Amino acid sequence: MLLIPAIDLKDGHCVRLKQGDMDDATVFSEDPAAMARHWIDQGARRLHLVDLNGAFAGKPKNEAAIRAILDEVGEEIPVQLGGGIRDLDTIERCLDDGLTYVIIGTAAVKNPGFLHDACGAFPGHVIVGLDAKDGKVAVDGWSKMTGHDVVDLAKKFEDYGVEAVIYTDIGRDGMMNGVNVEATVKLAQALRIPVIASGGIASVKDVKALCAVADEGIIGAITGRAIYEGKLDFRKAQAEADKLSVKT
Repeated sequence: MLLIPAIDLKDGHCVRLKQGDMDDATVFSEDPAAMARHWIDQGARRLHLVDLNGAFAGKPKNEAAIRAILDEVGEEIPVQLGGGIRDLDTIERCLDDGLTYVIIGTAAVKNPGFLHDACGAFPGHVIVGLDAKDGKVAVDGWSKMTGHDVVDLAKKFEDYGVEAVIYTDIGRDGMMNGVNVEATVKLAQALRIPVIASGGIASVKDVKALCAVADEGIIGAITGRAIYEGKLDFRKAQAEADKLSVKT
């Protein structure tokens, strides 16, 4: 089970939002590259970046901060980015800059043809991000609910050739009240591709709960506010996940 620190970028700073609210942002660092180095030093084996301004604007807005992070990380570990990725040119630029994966969210739901083309043009590099509440998918920075069932949509995108699905329970993200293990497992069981859990991880207890169901196809979990506020010790949590993942 891979624990993946989230670095959410807003106006060039590292922040965290509560339930996707851009007006409810806490700034944790004004030096995102230094934050990336911190998590690598703590044992992170992948980083999750989100361009929050980009997600709302529909195109990348924190490119300077992203490049600074990539310069700092080099080829040490994979880095994935979501937020404002809406066309093939943007994907190509991201991958050329050194990103390993791009995450397509709202655009995948609104324009499935684009996701299909992206998977064909950049095989192995496209992850789809599905944000859901009560089993239904949300788009546009969680501001709009759709009628799409998250499992049905994920299965369709799997057929397109996406590398993995990041599943966020938007009712829990940034609230630190526990991960929705049941919904994450339900999605993973329906798919052949890996699922990465996101939203609500608050303690080692949540990490242990996900490790217990990792065999269902859950390869990782993105964690944000809990590690920034010190509620979850990242190094210890990853060590615990590694210990639980060793087959006996």
